[in-house]
Amino acid sequence: MTPFTFCTATEIRFGRGTARAVAPDVAALGRRVLLVGGGTAARSDWLAEALVAEGCTVDRFAVCGEPDVATIQAGVAAAEGAEVIVSLGGGAVIDTGKAIAGLRPSPSPLMDHLEVVGKGLPLEAAPLPFVALPTTAGTGAEVTKNAVIGVPEARRKVSLRDDRMLADLAVVDPELTDGAPRGVTLASGLDAVTQVIEPYLSAKANPLTDALCRAAIPGGLAALARLMEGDDPDARDALAYCSLSGGLALANAGLGAVHGLAGPIGGVAQAPHGAVCGALLPHVLEANAAAADGALAERIEDVRGWIDAALGGADLARWSRDAGLPGLGDMGLSEDDLSDVAAAAQGSSSMKGNPVTLSTGTLIELMRAAW
Repeated sequence: MTPFTFCTATEIRFGRGTARAVAPDVAALGRRVLLVGGGTAARSDWLAEALVAEGCTVDRFAVCGEPDVATIQAGVAAAEGAEVIVSLGGGAVIDTGKAIAGLRPSPSPLMDHLEVVGKGLPLEAAPLPFVALPTTAGTGAEVTKNAVIGVPEARRKVSLRDDRMLADLAVVDPELTDGAPRGVTLASGLDAVTQVIEPYLSAKANPLTDALCRAAIPGGLAALARLMEGDDPDARDALAYCSLSGGLALANAGLGAVHGLAGPIGGVAQAPHGAVCGALLPHVLEANAAAADGALAERIEDVRGWIDAALGGADLARWSRDAGLPGLGDMGLSEDDLSDVAAAAQGSSSMKGNPVTLSTGTLIELMRAAW
């Protein structure tokens, strides 16, 4: 068996109601808390109140969109004096908190540590303690060791990455995802599904990630299909578990061409990450299948079978569009950007996991197919 490593958060808690019990654990990590949340502060008031009741001093930092360099720099400044960083929100909020925790103790500027557009240097000091509570089932960011950050002047989204950025505590409470809007559920759910499919097909897959993905792919697909028919707590639970599994798998087996393209697309079009992944996934699967043989071909057939079973034989691309997913053109991607996006994708860290080599021309055709 080929040697492998597996890294994840220090502690993971999963289940309904687990979020309500987190305040004492945060207080044990530090009494001065920076609480990172979304643009609506009221959604995290319950946690702020619970932390104050534990004797913590709580400062707040709002994330109103996907994080860029300016957002992270403002967050690092807001964290002066903080002893622990807590993120309650979607992937953007969690990535922001993760980056703040990583950068606050490090004296060097952010660009020194960014991949692709920066120097990609490791952090100079251990991050502050970090606690993540996701409110969407999609990114799995609560158990990954990178934060995705937009760099507007480079028209790219790139990663700040360090093994020490893994959370001290990840609390995945599906109750926090109840009632999410249908469009958010669709986009984030397709992201969750993509993030168990790509590690399963990755050139860097290993037995532990395979075990996670084989269970999570069919369960996540079926849960997402049910949620498109109406809210369902059991389906919310299954999709949250799929998202967690995806974070665990991608952090240890990598991703592929969907995410290789999604980063540059997000940089030029400001498109929602999960929606981009959902639009690309069926077409990347087909391109990989066309070049696959042996064990990889068998794995792709596994994935196709799970999709067919969950969607009743429906085509994934058509099903997603019928459910309301926009195409890449509707998300703001321009025909003029396709060549640059494809070239940038070839140099991305995610592309290294794709199980077959896809030419720049093929990547352009994939984006056109997802238009």
